[in-house]
Amino acid sequence: MRLLSHDGRVLRGREGLWVYRVLFGVSPQVYGSKLAHVLVEASGWAQVAGRTAARRALLEEAVAAAGVLEVGHPFRAKVLGRALEALAALEQQEQQEQQGQHGPQGRQGSQGRAGW
Repeated sequence: MRLLSHDGRVLRGREGLWVYRVLFGVSPQVYGSKLAHVLVEASGWAQVAGRTAARRALLEEAVAAAGVLEVGHPFRAKVLGRALEALAALEQQEQQEQQGQHGPQGRQGSQGRAGW
């Protein structure tokens, strides 16, 4: 039997993420902060390191989970802040990568990648 890794307060890893997703559906006010915490952590896992869309999805889910928490929830501000900060850092990284792909002149004309 494989044990979940944890720090005494929050389950970690893929199993912890699965557990908190399930428990969040049952009791969002109790498990929303833990789910958001583990989602932000998951966005930094090696499995998603080069997958911006996957990282974005995890962080957006974290923001949504933290956003469900009542304003007076003791961990709402902390986990929402961490999720928003990580999402902003990812967006900044994406912008820098796009600027690097287009060179110092920026994008010119309508030619280039689809969807831009």
